[in-house]
Amino acid sequence: MQTLLFNTTTKTVKVTDGALENSNILFIFNNVPTVKVNQTYYEVMKRDEDGSTVPVLRVPISNTNMVIQK
Repeated sequence: MQTLLFNTTTKTVKVTDGALENSNILFIFNNVPTVKVNQTYYEVMKRDEDGSTVPVLRVPISNTNMVIQK
């Protein structure tokens, strides 16, 4: 099980290989306006310098806990 932590204030996403405490960090993304929830996966969207939003990561919902912080 992995954990996706989305901070809506700092616009950051951190993905770890387990619970938030005592886990290895797999990915860190900055400038993330949203994480889309699709039928089978979470999609991390990143804003580029030109203002466009592009997907940078998809993780399966079946083995990912998503935590949203403010």
